[in-house]
Amino acid sequence: MDLKGKRVMVLGFARTGQATARFLAGRGAEVWVSDRRNENELQAEIAGLADDRVHFLLGGEKRSWLDGMDLLIPSPGVSQENSLIQEAIRKGIEILSEIEVAFQFLGSPLIAITGTNGKSTTTTLIGEMLKVAGLRVFVGGNIGRPLIGFIPGDWDWGVVEVSSFQLEWVRRFRPRIALLLNLAEDHLDRYPDFRSYGETKGRILAAQTKEDVAVLNRSDPQVWSMKTTVRSRVVSFGWDEVAEGVYAERSEIVWRSGGQEERFPLSRAKIQGVHNVENLMAAVAAVKSIPIVPGSIQTVIDQFPGLEHRLEFVREKAGVRFYNDSKGTNVGAVVKSLESFSSPVILLAGGVDKKGDYGVLEAQMKKKVKKLVLFGEARQVIREALGSLTETVVVDGLDAAVEEAWKSAVSGDVVLLSPACSSFDMFKNYAERGEAFKALVQAL
Repeated sequence: MDLKGKRVMVLGFARTGQATARFLAGRGAEVWVSDRRNENELQAEIAGLADDRVHFLLGGEKRSWLDGMDLLIPSPGVSQENSLIQEAIRKGIEILSEIEVAFQFLGSPLIAITGTNGKSTTTTLIGEMLKVAGLRVFVGGNIGRPLIGFIPGDWDWGVVEVSSFQLEWVRRFRPRIALLLNLAEDHLDRYPDFRSYGETKGRILAAQTKEDVAVLNRSDPQVWSMKTTVRSRVVSFGWDEVAEGVYAERSEIVWRSGGQEERFPLSRAKIQGVHNVENLMAAVAAVKSIPIVPGSIQTVIDQFPGLEHRLEFVREKAGVRFYNDSKGTNVGAVVKSLESFSSPVILLAGGVDKKGDYGVLEAQMKKKVKKLVLFGEARQVIREALGSLTETVVVDGLDAAVEEAWKSAVSGDVVLLSPACSSFDMFKNYAERGEAFKALVQAL
């Protein structure tokens, strides 16, 4: 891909946009950065990218800004309905995502992971297993550093978390190993329906060939249905015993292929919960597709502590255990989290509604949740959907939610922040929300 002299617009100037603009300028492109924020709001970001080849169009969006452009690279957070994207389509300007551009310059093979839930944990697990095996590995994408930031580099493998937003504008993006973990309703504030969301996730498999591997969850009907359309070799994971693939049995994970079998005990695993068993199965399926040093898989299973903000234990006070699951931003994630507890749960939920079906939570609500504490913009929407299933209280903010939960908790209870919503009504992101929750809990 020759970028020298190309006129390229980078749409959105957050983390991905900044890394993309820097890379494009370094490859000789003429770069225009467009962002709705004004110059005062972006002073630090602009100062960090002082280059004669980078120009800024800020404080709005004018379709005339696209005149003469050869390529548009939208940041993941920019919807396809954006006026400049629609104008680029009308003008016939090529639109590519950052991961598509990065892929065409990377010399290393990729393991790419997508799905509704478990992406970050599975990505980190795979990266750690390969590192313990002594391989030169980078871990990035939707988790941490943008993919384009790892160019150039001398890597054996890249392990990349990929969101549906990043897959919207890919063409030749071809992971050597692609994982599709699961599909549940999410981001329906961005996609017209669940089918469209699932099809976008499926684009991670589209450019693969018979030389590649697709790791699919056979226990997820939507994911497993894709096995008939992929051209790559399918390796499956799931809960049922199989002659070929990965499954979970009692307290161990079993890998089988070509008449061979390997077992990985979970007795020393630090991460708990059914969702993490699924994440481990997926990681084993991916890593066993690569010849690596024996023992690295088990070492990581035994030692991996889990990710911050994903079913993270915060503290125990007077017999009440507090867990931070701020990364549980959709109903599917909350279901998995609730399945991980046998104790009565006081659930704290709310934030920005993502148009998911809260009814999916009904069974776990009846079985596990003794009290539901709702906060944020979506509190009344969730109350209408679930409020009749258990004792429900509506409060204004997270601080009041923690106070209400502590007031009604008794020894043996679990207080769980698992919002089922985005954080943007009150917080910058899920991490800031999780940190706020932990600080409130520690202050009790």
